[in-house]
Amino acid sequence: MSEHIHKSHNKSLLLYHLVCPIRYRRKVLSEEVSETLREVCLEISHRYEAHFLEIGCDEDHVHFLIQSVPMLSPQKIVNTIKSITGREISRLHPEVKRFLWGGKFWTSGYYINTVGQYANEEVIKKYVQGQGKGQEYQKIHKSQLKLF
Repeated sequence: MSEHIHKSHNKSLLLYHLVCPIRYRRKVLSEEVSETLREVCLEISHRYEAHFLEIGCDEDHVHFLIQSVPMLSPQKIVNTIKSITGREISRLHPEVKRFLWGGKFWTSGYYINTVGQYANEEVIKKYVQGQGKGQEYQKIHKSQLKLF
């Protein structure tokens, strides 16, 4: 179970599920490449405030469970992980380059989602509705999901 990160002026628990496909969906994640990926990710944890709680490799994509701080945007986290891991895997495993034209290890796309540890959307709505110290709850904004 993840712990809150305490800073001088904030306390946070931000968890992200990130999925990164390999370029052209090539199946290049051998045991050696996966081990290099793990080692590079642990080095990223030491340099940046992005802690890898879990890393799962499939043949053509990788799942990351990451805990970070509010100062790092999800985009910054993704760019950091993809650029450093891609560069190091290409450097340490030149045989992988044979399968990936153009020298890039990852696709330009990715999937990222926040992970709720304590509550889901309904629990948070009920919590917000319960605020107000005895006052009648008044809904002042309701958002609906939009496609675009």
